[in-house]
Amino acid sequence: MVCVESERPGGELLVPTPVKIVIAGGFGTGKTTMVNSVSEIPPLHTEELLTEAGVGVDDVAGLENKETTTVALDFGRITINPEVVLYLFGTPGQNRFWFMWDELAYGAIGAVILVDTRRLDSSFPSIDFFERRGIPFIIAVNCFEGAHSYAVDEVRRALDVDDAIPVVLCDARKRESSKTVLVSLIQHTMDRLDAMA
Repeated sequence: MVCVESERPGGELLVPTPVKIVIAGGFGTGKTTMVNSVSEIPPLHTEELLTEAGVGVDDVAGLENKETTTVALDFGRITINPEVVLYLFGTPGQNRFWFMWDELAYGAIGAVILVDTRRLDSSFPSIDFFERRGIPFIIAVNCFEGAHSYAVDEVRRALDVDDAIPVVLCDARKRESSKTVLVSLIQHTMDRLDAMA
């Protein structure tokens, strides 16, 4: 990983602590968009055009205008301060690329599961993945234009997630909204660690 180095006042070299966060969710929920909106560097993308090879394999219902898809990962970075750097790893959404999720989630402090209320059923595999591995996560409802608006409690009930799991509304296209989601995840992870101490 690329780290920004600086010096402490005594001349000692300071290498920041890397913090890994996973941005997960179903196909077309806005993972690439969120990494784009918040990364301080030009994000690394493994986007490919949707082709006829995915017909009958990828569920594109409700995503008729989608032209590309992530086939490996998205990667971005946010420097919090000279001592902490967040590394964002966006997962591919289609079932056929889920074999990569274990590698992408390894060492992560937590995950943001992006949800599209128009395709809520695509969120359940992501929730199951992180629950089974004991990785802290939050639910971020990406509020797409034209989608019906639901209250946080309605989404929580529909997804059947525990009251301890934060559910937040966001617009993955907007930097401040995406930053708020990441802050919620970090706070949730810290709260879990405090509870276990």
